[in-house]
Amino acid sequence: MTENSAKRGELPEGYRPTDDEPFMNEHMKEYFRRILKKWKADILEETKGTVENLKKESQAHPDAIDRASANADRQLELRSRDRQRKLIAKIDKTLARIEHGTYGYCDVTGDPIRVRRLEARPVATLSVAAQEMHERGERTRAG
Repeated sequence: MTENSAKRGELPEGYRPTDDEPFMNEHMKEYFRRILKKWKADILEETKGTVENLKKESQAHPDAIDRASANADRQLELRSRDRQRKLIAKIDKTLARIEHGTYGYCDVTGDPIRVRRLEARPVATLSVAAQEMHERGERTRAG
């Protein structure tokens, strides 16, 4: 299989990117594209379940405590779904970055982001060093 075969959605059996191969080659891009698409599909599937649960939960609760508890659960669920909606937008932006050839490069330094960091956080846009600088700046502004 050639590297160009990854453009057609193929990857070698058991492929996992390493720091020893050319950064963001076609196999690596396809690997991360698949991770991101699966992540998005999983989130969308969970969302369908939430909608169904909310429809079932909308039935009247006879007890005020039960109503309050159900309302608190519903609010928590809606906040969680809102975070997931934002994550889907981030995943979509990340998929676009793959297509534009900017995926995997730090927004601040332009350096490649380590493969293991991208595996841990596929939507990462900062290298570990840039992320640490950003967090230090946040703590300084908050303190």
